Amino acid sequence: MGEGDGRRQQSVAAHVGAAAVRSPVSWALVGLVIERPSYGYELSQRFTRSYGDALELSSTSQIYTALDTLNRNGLLEEFVPQGDPAHPGRQPKPHYRATPAGVKGHGDWLVSLLRQERRRSRVLARQLAVLAPADALQVIDLCERVCLEDVAAPSGHGPGEERMSELAGRLVGEDQRVALVARLAWIEYARSELRALAAARAAPR
Repeated sequence: MGEGDGRRQQSVAAHVGAAAVRSPVSWALVGLVIERPSYGYELSQRFTRSYGDALELSSTSQIYTALDTLNRNGLLEEFVPQGDPAHPGRQPKPHYRATPAGVKGHGDWLVSLLRQERRRSRVLARQLAVLAPADALQVIDLCERVCLEDVAAPSGHGPGEERMSELAGRLVGEDQRVALVARLAWIEYARSELRALAAARAAPR
């Protein structure tokens, strides 16, 4: 087999691997490795600090299973860093770093999150439409309450939480602001439509 064939097979394998890894935990882990290559235990600690309020782990072993899967699929690779000068006799732990396929797959996953959000919004809208107006209005009230609770929740860094960079903090804050404004506007629109429908059904014929 020629060198070109080998590269093509590696590329195909990496693409298949990227498609096979669908867990948000796995892709969030790739993001941590892109940020800073590290070893299993430290990555499990960073994962909890960074994503504990958004992604729940079934157990710490889920991190090690994900690392093994990502490594086998060519999205991460193991390497042994140079020894720590402060501990010359200590054997360095194997670390993980992202491969080019891992970096690209991570970007594709981020884009897919937007598509998933749009799909969830469409499902919510269609399910509201099948309810009786009074029931749908109750759901709308609950949606509004959840949005307002998110705003009231403290946005600082609690004990043990990973501190976001200034850029990440600004991006997260603006995303939350824009999403809240859009969601509240939609809730008000849906409420007016449902009230009009309830009034039309209640009107004498």
